[in-house]
Amino acid sequence: MSFWAMLILQIVATAGVVLLTLWGFWRLVVRPYLDQKVESLIEAAQAVEPAVSRGVKKGVAESLRELPETAWDGTVKESTRQFLKFGSGLFENGLSSFLGSAADLERSRREAARNAGESTGS
Repeated sequence: MSFWAMLILQIVATAGVVLLTLWGFWRLVVRPYLDQKVESLIEAAQAVEPAVSRGVKKGVAESLRELPETAWDGTVKESTRQFLKFGSGLFENGLSSFLGSAADLERSRREAARNAGESTGS
């Protein structure tokens, strides 16, 4: 057997043994460990979600009980009024009522250009 054939055979055999060793380590050590950790994380996540929702429900219920009746009425009426005002403005005037019309946009551009010219001219 020539030197080059022996060298190539040695490289192939070494690569095969290394790959087989790495695959065995992954299959027999790392993968079972990761599977166990993932299962424990899933169990912990399933236990946390109901506890959080119970805590939130309890906190909201306590907060609502602590609010005085007059504050509750005023807050709800005012926020409802603001929401209705916003919705009616959006419905009647479209987005331009909140973003501005094309004329407003052009005017603001001219003012910005004028202000930029004044600041560079000084």
